[in-house]
Amino acid sequence: MSRDAILGTIRRGLKRGPLPEDQKAMLRARMAAHPRHLIPARSRLDRAGQVALFIRNVEKEFGTVERVPDLAAVPAAVSDYLAAHNLPPRFAMAPHPELQGIDWSDRPLLEFEARKGAASDQASLQHGFAAVAETGTLMLPVAGERPTTLNLLPDTAMVFLRASRIVGAYEEAWDLLRAERVDPLTGGFMPRNVMLVTGPSRSADIEQTLELGAHGPRRLHVILLDDDPAALPEAVAAAPDLRPEPARHPIAEPGEPASPGD
Repeated sequence: MSRDAILGTIRRGLKRGPLPEDQKAMLRARMAAHPRHLIPARSRLDRAGQVALFIRNVEKEFGTVERVPDLAAVPAAVSDYLAAHNLPPRFAMAPHPELQGIDWSDRPLLEFEARKGAASDQASLQHGFAAVAETGTLMLPVAGERPTTLNLLPDTAMVFLRASRIVGAYEEAWDLLRAERVDPLTGGFMPRNVMLVTGPSRSADIEQTLELGAHGPRRLHVILLDDDPAALPEAVAAAPDLRPEPARHPIAEPGEPASPGD
């Protein structure tokens, strides 16, 4: 069915014809300008604060995060995580150039294939496009180098993410996608699918009992590359404490009346 036929069916269902030109112009302007909605204040932090907020929110949603200093540390992080969960040292890996460029020879027992995910895979390693600090959410747009099946089929999902790709709010993640991606078919930025992943899959539909892995991976582990000097834990410790000091009220000595503010 063609685009015009689909839109015509929708118009008949709404019992109206094509939009007037002034409404069309208003909608085109809105789509071109990308107006901002209300952005929560909790994401308006410095870089170190945003990364720390992202990690806290991932862990709050039953995920885990390991920070690594460089690409050379990724194989050990993957190997140690699989071993800690008593999983075999095998995984399906996104065929992303950055992951394929890692020297995996340091962990010769690891076995992996750069391909799409399969129902038989116990673990996968995906390449994260971006992440949102305000909710601890990963943005995973589908592409040849980022197969969506790696996000859904394996029981354990690992995601490699650069700290420099963590932004405060959702709007900023969409800005990155608009700026960096061009669809070869339409010329726009939107891929066929964009997954926003917040923690492992879970459901409480049955008797309000939380079940992990209900519709996808039961584990989510983020391997976070510390490539942003301003976001390092040391930057948090070195930053001045700008919180206001708590109000202090004088304490009355025995036998003295308390001041009105006490």
